[in-house]
Amino acid sequence: MLFICQVHCSITTGVDIFFTSAIISAIMQAAIKERRKRILLTLFLLGRDSGHNIFSSEVKHVFSLPADSPRSRGTIRLMLTDKVITKEDTGVFRITEDGVKELSLAFPFVRFLVFPWDQKMRIVSYEIPERKRSLRDSLRREVSGWGLGPWHRSFWLTPHPITEELKRITDNEQGAEYVQAFEGTPVLGDPKILLEKVWGISKLEEQYKKIFKKWHEVLSTDTTKKEDKMKQVVELYLDILKTDPGLPKELVGKTWIGFEAFDIFDEMRKILL
Repeated sequence: MLFICQVHCSITTGVDIFFTSAIISAIMQAAIKERRKRILLTLFLLGRDSGHNIFSSEVKHVFSLPADSPRSRGTIRLMLTDKVITKEDTGVFRITEDGVKELSLAFPFVRFLVFPWDQKMRIVSYEIPERKRSLRDSLRREVSGWGLGPWHRSFWLTPHPITEELKRITDNEQGAEYVQAFEGTPVLGDPKILLEKVWGISKLEEQYKKIFKKWHEVLSTDTTKKEDKMKQVVELYLDILKTDPGLPKELVGKTWIGFEAFDIFDEMRKILL
């Protein structure tokens, strides 16, 4: 009995170590991904026309960037290798088109500010069993930033080119049999009805109007430092960028309030930062 107990304890310890290592690895990967996303978003919001010093105390404060540490430097090196950012001779950084593509998987609003829409819609449907929980959880986390809107039961719609990313996830998790995806050009129907039914565009417009009001309140405060005002502006803006599906101007129009908000944000950045 003693021998059996010792063997059992040894196996249990090994399993515990395996799962502990897996959890630590997952946490580290999530932290790296979050740092990448924050750096890419900062460079995009600071402007693609020039390079920026993301290690300056002012920029780190306004955009809540991580401290200049070996981990942050390691993330920067990896991003340079992946060509999602470039480093200029002066030491400043700039986001690349590949960087915008990566960022748009978390903040879809940025995609069609840079790239043209191919006029196609993507339909995604998935029914994943409980035993494939890791695939289901992974898919839910990823698709939250793909601009998907509920069309019908178990069917989701987006104008973003997400099929390759969807294949990557399902291939890694061996879940292609549970997911269906289609893409094509709309030939019939009123786009305005679609915008409201799938993405609730009128509610999103109201959220932007509330942001405008809050921005005005922030700017009207005389006792707050410029960089602190800008930090509040950024935090308010990120709240809505996380939920904006990033619809192209061909669907929402060139004068849509989301594009106006981006222009206003850029003007405030130039004044306050």
